[in-house]
Amino acid sequence: MEKIKIVIAGPRGRMGKEAVKMVHSIDNFELVSVIDHKHDGKMLNELVDFTQYGNTPVFSNIEECLQKSGADVLVDLTTPEFGYIHTKTALQYGVRPVVGTTGFTEDQLKELKTLAEEKDIGCIIAPNFAIGAVLMMKFSQIAAKYFNNVEIIELHHDQKLDAPSGTAIKTAEMISSVREKKEQGHSNEKETITGARGANKDGMHIHSVRLPGLIAHQQVLFGADGQGLTIRHDSYNRASFMSGVKLSIETVMNVGTLIYGLENIID
Repeated sequence: MEKIKIVIAGPRGRMGKEAVKMVHSIDNFELVSVIDHKHDGKMLNELVDFTQYGNTPVFSNIEECLQKSGADVLVDLTTPEFGYIHTKTALQYGVRPVVGTTGFTEDQLKELKTLAEEKDIGCIIAPNFAIGAVLMMKFSQIAAKYFNNVEIIELHHDQKLDAPSGTAIKTAEMISSVREKKEQGHSNEKETITGARGANKDGMHIHSVRLPGLIAHQQVLFGADGQGLTIRHDSYNRASFMSGVKLSIETVMNVGTLIYGLENIID
């Protein structure tokens, strides 16, 4: 079987390190280069924490990287700003993006979807790569058909830049697709401190917690007369995301459009 040639953008990040480790552990994956803005021209094994990984070239410029690497797939684990640029550039070069960066706008997603379909190549953007988190979202969507009152609490480490998380936003979007829009709480409720009720999405409230020691956690709370239902997922380390990255790499090779969310490729 021919190996899938992979570029990883953001290898020194916490997710990036796990992705490098995962790619090296899969027989039919080959890491052909990485993109890192600080170490252009070096080899990956010259970087701290990567001495065991061989002579994989490091590029700072994505176009140069894609021109020279012969990559099939770009795995982007950077930031929303660079994630969008990297995804668009990869599609233009005929390289299939697998993106774990959140924060894309609806207009950006539409633009990238159009480009992917013009090129007839796959692109997968996933707010969360943990299979359990995707199941949590799917289960919440099912529950929302029967429980109209719902709030989302997402908890992450204190270095996370965006709030609410992409997973929380995606969960709310999935719930909204089956839930009649409803403003929750008392009609005359008043926040005595601004933001106390969290963000509002179609009447649902989303609360973001940021504390050191956390990784990625979310609970979806449903309430009805005389009963409650809580659906919760916890990622205790970043290895929890790698099964979804692997699945996305394998899947993106066989589709010709943009897929937003792992729930669309999990039966």
